[in-house]
Amino acid sequence: MAQYGKKAADKVKETMHERKRGTLKSGSGKKVKSRKQAIAIGLAEARREGGKVPARKSAKKKTPRKKATPKKKRSRKSTKQPSAKK
Repeated sequence: MAQYGKKAADKVKETMHERKRGTLKSGSGKKVKSRKQAIAIGLAEARREGGKVPARKSAKKKTPRKKATPKKKRSRKSTKQPSAKK
């Protein structure tokens, strides 16, 4: 079963051509040079237009680490032998 639809394939193809020509720009207005970024833009456009594209993978949420608690010092038992009562 195909993961992406025809609309998605067409959009990615279109954005790759724009990237090759040097006319593809990202949201901030900078030229896109990365192949991966061009593919991501194409998929996002296809998603907006209702094409068959899986949902974006969400970034993993970092769970706050617990602070390491200092280890408690164990009370050492004395090594002296109890004196025998006389």
